[in-house]
Amino acid sequence: MGKLNVSKKETIHAPAEKIHAVLSDVNKWRPWSPWLIAEPEAKVNITNNGKAYSWEGKRVGSGEMEITNETETAIDYNLVFLKPWKSKAKTSFYLTPKGDSTEVEWTMDSSWPFFLFFMKKQTEAFIGMDYERGLKMLKEYIEEGKVSSELEFRGIQSYEGCTYVGFTRKTNIKDVGQSMAKDFTALYNWAAENNVEMTGDPFSQYHKWDVVKKEVNYTAAIPVSNDVTRIPEGGKKGTLPALKLHTVRHLGPYDHLGNAWSTVIMQQRSKEFKTKKGIHPMEFYRNDPDETDPKDLITDVCFAVK
Repeated sequence: MGKLNVSKKETIHAPAEKIHAVLSDVNKWRPWSPWLIAEPEAKVNITNNGKAYSWEGKRVGSGEMEITNETETAIDYNLVFLKPWKSKAKTSFYLTPKGDSTEVEWTMDSSWPFFLFFMKKQTEAFIGMDYERGLKMLKEYIEEGKVSSELEFRGIQSYEGCTYVGFTRKTNIKDVGQSMAKDFTALYNWAAENNVEMTGDPFSQYHKWDVVKKEVNYTAAIPVSNDVTRIPEGGKKGTLPALKLHTVRHLGPYDHLGNAWSTVIMQQRSKEFKTKKGIHPMEFYRNDPDETDPKDLITDVCFAVK
């Protein structure tokens, strides 16, 4: 058997004992769990002392977790997955004081079958992204008392299609937000300068995510009238057909959008919908981030369905 290892860190503006009190009591995990947010109706059974729990759901599968050791600066857990596949892992949190803040490290060590060697790096990358989401939510939960990320499961929505003008880019995943902000600013400026009216909400279409290389290829676009002929330098004009879209709506800052994407991928894995080939997944931005409090932002994550 090979080994699978994941380690992610986040600095939280709080003393270690306050963070320890949350991490050592699984009654306090649901608000920031990167998995349970995807399935609020999942069954969770917590022991009376708050040191172990089991879960079962259609999207999150089933399993058990138990705290096995605690010190002031570390907490160790045994993790057992039962569905969709059986495996075991040891996970830990390490707390390192940094002035009036604390560095929190979340680790996982697990066995990995040699015959699945080709999936190891991808699996580590996906789990690492889950850990990053969880640590961001843990930080917000401890610092502000609440996580500003909610999901609405909107099911199948009809989309009438559009003509669009946009920019297609390839960038590092960590830079995608900044890159898109520049693209949309350029599109809005071009539209204003050329008296082009937007005919719908702006959107991004993701053509490829490479979680191992940490690269993403996307198109940032605004819907326009079909008779638009001039396009911005480096841009392109295209069309989206009328579609049926499986939609999960995210309410909150763009920093937490990974919660919606992870949920849709879980829904796809659990066969809650069948994707339509040839149409890449999309984000639709339902309000203007320049005029909206981040906690009130509305973003629809959509997969085209048959």
